[in-house]
Amino acid sequence: MIGFLGQLLTYVVPFLLVLTVVVTIHELGHFLTARAFGVKIDRFAIGFGRAIFQRTDKHGVEWRIGWLPLGGYVKFAGDLDETGVPDRAGLDELRQRIVAAEGQGAERDYMYFKPIWQRALIVAGGPFANFVLAIFIFTLLFSIVGVPLRPARVMDVSEGSPAAAAGFQQGDLITHVNGRAIEDSTEVIRIVALSSDTPVNFTVERNQEVVAIVATPVRSVVDDPIGGRVSMGRIGLGLGSNRDEVRHVRYSPVAAIGKGAEEIRDILGTTLKYIGRIFAGRENGDQFSGPLGIARASGALTNAAVSVTPDPVAATLNLLLTLTQFAAILSVGIGFLNLLPIPVLDGGHLMFYAYEAIARRPLDARIQAAGYRVGLAMLACLMLFATWNDLQKLNLFKFLGGLVA
Repeated sequence: MIGFLGQLLTYVVPFLLVLTVVVTIHELGHFLTARAFGVKIDRFAIGFGRAIFQRTDKHGVEWRIGWLPLGGYVKFAGDLDETGVPDRAGLDELRQRIVAAEGQGAERDYMYFKPIWQRALIVAGGPFANFVLAIFIFTLLFSIVGVPLRPARVMDVSEGSPAAAAGFQQGDLITHVNGRAIEDSTEVIRIVALSSDTPVNFTVERNQEVVAIVATPVRSVVDDPIGGRVSMGRIGLGLGSNRDEVRHVRYSPVAAIGKGAEEIRDILGTTLKYIGRIFAGRENGDQFSGPLGIARASGALTNAAVSVTPDPVAATLNLLLTLTQFAAILSVGIGFLNLLPIPVLDGGHLMFYAYEAIARRPLDARIQAAGYRVGLAMLACLMLFATWNDLQKLNLFKFLGGLVA
């Protein structure tokens, strides 16, 4: 029982805390943008299920916290259906009900009767808030805490590997990969990991000379740092840095903002590249993770942060920094996911608004409802696929197979 409680505190609680913060900021993005345009709002909720806290403010907004902290939502006044975008008949019916109950002109306070550009900004406000949160966190980390930069020095070249065949030598310093300047060895690992069977151009410094090398990573199954095994590109290099080469850099606030934007660009670029390679048949998608994988990652980060030092105060500070950085990365992921053009997501609503702007009328409610069901099915399939990956990494099926045998 004690072991179970320990696992709960290590894996589930940090995940829920980070998720709650990220989702709250996302919903606040919708909420604050709607309030700026004078939209009437019924409820702002964090969590689902029975309310453990609720109150109504002077604007008539019910603030609620549910007992199940797995998401949240903003409920705009006059919501008609699950798609959130009623058609012309639905709008006419809604207008009649509002005028009958509140008087002529009251409908102007409802989201559905706002100009399209305002509605689009309200929908985009959630993902935008996620990116702002990520930039804010990265700016604080880069300016106050700083980051260690470890140059990509070749410490070992595996015999018979693509790196050996390409001509890498021990002591080489990798300065550029595919034309991109390299400040930290993790940048090399990130690029190589998503370049299986694709030639990669390296520029290295060797004995004060510049040498160009082309190596093609091969797909290898490796241990996932947070558990399980995944496939990724490898060329057979062991990277490290000499002690006098490692720098700890703190950026100015302005430079830290730019560095934070670059970090978001790299996360999104890596995500899009990975998705593109899946559709091209070059990746099998085993690096996709669902809630189980994210919880496992938060647990691994928690363990790593706490184990760095026996000092409880230092361990607590390190844990807070680690979870804060994790929140920034998760916030980028949630912002990106919500912008996908799937009807049940923010990106799907923006897609409906784009049609309305071009056709000058809302899409038929039946088509919207059908799109919603298709989008929900797509999300369900994506979640099942990600959960399957998580369970595979946990070796659950091997465990069950052993029981059956």
